[in-house]
Formats: sequence, C-alpha cells, structure tokens
Amino acid sequence: MGAAGEKAIALMRCSTLVLALVLVTRASTAGVAAETELAAKGRAIALERCGHCHATGTDDRSTHEKAPPFRLVVERYPSEHLAEALAEGIVTGHKDMPIFVFDPPAIEAFLAYLDSLPPSSKPESGK
Repeated sequence: MGAAGEKAIALMRCSTLVLALVLVTRASTAGVAAETELAAKGRAIALERCGHCHATGTDDRSTHEKAPPFRLVVERYPSEHLAEALAEGIVTGHKDMPIFVFDPPAIEAFLAYLDSLPPSSKPESGK
C-alpha cells in the first residue's frame, strides 16, 4: 500500500475516533441534562411539601428548629436508604412533621435533588 492509501486509512481512523467522541459527549450531555431536570423537579417537590420547615438550599436555615436542612439530611442518611421511607411515609420523633407519602416518580426526583446538593461546609444543629 502506498503513502496515499496509508494516509486515507489514518484519516478514516481519525474521523471514526472523532465521531465516537462526539457521540459519547452528546450522550453524556443528554444524561446530565436529564439528571439536572430530574433534580429540578425534586427541588420543586421539596419546596412545595417541605420548604415551610426545612432549608432547601445550600446555605439557608430551616425555619423549624427540629427540621434539619436537606443538605444535612443527605449527609446523615444516604438517599438510597430514604426511598422506602418516602414510599411508606416518613415518621419522625416529633409531632410537627406531617407524614408525606411519595409516588415512585416523586421519590426518584426528590432523591435526585438530595443527591445534587453539595456537601455542607459547616456543621449546623437543624437550624
């Protein structure tokens, strides 16, 4: 095979590699976008159902003294352990917390939101 044939093969390999990288990047970007959208739905659920007492952001304070900020909840309880409790209704040690039962899509969204929260930078005592 001559120099022209080797260049053509090298160009095809390079083109194939570039195409593969583009496809992987697009798939990864689509996955991140879907994950971000799911977390946004979970945040909306948290704000609607829980935001009256729990802090839902990265540095805000909970309005109820016994309601820990969600950024601390996810540090105390891994999100995968919360799925069953959300499906059955979370019961807490204080009477002010209403029992919420989430359906599977709401659980998935709420847990995606919890997982999207950055780690807490300072310790808090539920305030």
